[in-house]
Amino acid sequence: MADPRPIPGTVLFDGAQARKGYALNRMCFSFNEQANREAFLDDEQAYMRRYGLSPAQMAAVGARNVLQMLAAGGNAYYLAKLAGIFHLDMQDLGAQQTGMTKAEFQAMLHAQA
Repeated sequence: MADPRPIPGTVLFDGAQARKGYALNRMCFSFNEQANREAFLDDEQAYMRRYGLSPAQMAAVGARNVLQMLAAGGNAYYLAKLAGIFHLDMQDLGAQQTGMTKAEFQAMLHAQA
């Protein structure tokens, strides 16, 4: 079912996106285990290949680019596990998604409080 009111710049996580992002989201789910987080940090490329990430997914992870990961089928809830490995918090992710620096994003949040 197509959304009659798409939100510009937003990737709708639907069935097609879920299928597209399966490998990426499966890999991110694996980060529930400390040993898997360590294995990823030891050799990111090998770990991504182990889960069968597409070239676009691998490039997005390598660039630490959340918007590219979302476009490649990533689900925000699973990507949060990956962001934690990179020592990124939700404000870092929000800043990326809005094209702001983290300080600008924080200032915008404070202005709306």
